[in-house]
Amino acid sequence: MRWLTNLRLAGDDPACGEAGWCWRVAIDGDGLIARVRPTPPGSRAAGENWRGDWLSPGGVDLQINGGLGLAFPELSPDDLPRLQALLELLWSDGVDAICPTLVTCAPLALRQSLAVLAEARRRHRPGRCRLLGAHLEGPFLAPERRGAHPAQHLQAPSRAALERLIAGFQGGAEADVALVTLAPELEGGAEVIAALRAADVVVSLGHSGADAAQARRAFAEGVGMLTHSFNAMAGLHHRAPGPVGEALLQGEVALGLIADGVHVDPTMAVLLQRLAPRQVVIVSDALAPYGLADGRHRWDERVLLVEDGSCRLEDGTLAGVTLPLLEGVRRLAGWGGQVSASIAAATLAPRRLLGERRPLEQLLLGRPLADTLRWSTAADGRLNWRRPESVATAPTP
Repeated sequence: MRWLTNLRLAGDDPACGEAGWCWRVAIDGDGLIARVRPTPPGSRAAGENWRGDWLSPGGVDLQINGGLGLAFPELSPDDLPRLQALLELLWSDGVDAICPTLVTCAPLALRQSLAVLAEARRRHRPGRCRLLGAHLEGPFLAPERRGAHPAQHLQAPSRAALERLIAGFQGGAEADVALVTLAPELEGGAEVIAALRAADVVVSLGHSGADAAQARRAFAEGVGMLTHSFNAMAGLHHRAPGPVGEALLQGEVALGLIADGVHVDPTMAVLLQRLAPRQVVIVSDALAPYGLADGRHRWDERVLLVEDGSCRLEDGTLAGVTLPLLEGVRRLAGWGGQVSASIAAATLAPRRLLGERRPLEQLLLGRPLADTLRWSTAADGRLNWRRPESVATAPTP
């Protein structure tokens, strides 16, 4: 066995906190994590000293709209090779899995994209990011809060409309549809929420005009997340707490956060994390130009202007980013200093939302060490990550 010592687990280590070096990890001869054991802070147990670095699974991005020029709502069978290249890029960027996000589009386009994604999921192989069920961001959105979503494809929520969109596709994290963003205050929203929850689909409030009372009802009906908190919804006001305030009170509603510093001011992002560190889920909201250079790019029939990782329509509407998911971890950790919570927000919290209940130490067991992430803080305070080296060892007699 090869032992790693003096390391931290990112997320489920409240006894250790930010300062404790409380874990030992054994790696077997095949490079797999065989044991995860707590140790006293500062233990001098023999092994490879990680000097307080953090160990985590790879990232899971619940909101990513495309990359390498591909927009997920526009997929065709001919796009499979480029989609596989994108999944390899995401893996190299530290992302284990994504919920490919299909923004509001024509129903036929949505169904074709779901079919292409299902085929790509069947072709998964090591070295590629896994495709989880899709995230349908729309079309049941409030018109006044639609942001960059095309108005002509918005629909009123109803069970019949939902059936026309996803009939024949399965719900659940590992199936065709894992997550749906909608405006729950719209007439018909409650019946769509009920149908989605019955199909094991996570429902998220987003692009919504809901006030706090309407958000409270939605959470009681089974809505479990806010899509890009603060964006395309009411803000946190002292006389009108809105969906964000109500979600904070609920204590279990995931708070999707685009941690680029543009969609949400760093001060508000840090405030959100300090109020609810285990509820924050970092998402990238990356668009089709992810992995490409800044400049002018196409998005359906519109033009996207990309500068310093931010994407805007020609009228100035903020549309998304081209930053990697783990860049959001770096930024949030740098703004607020909560390294463990920031790592967990992109690696553990999204898994929890999709149903993973095992403690982190059990979740790591059996994984190749080379498929995990090692996080360390540089001399300048910047948080960095890398895939750990998996050195083959002779089996223990």
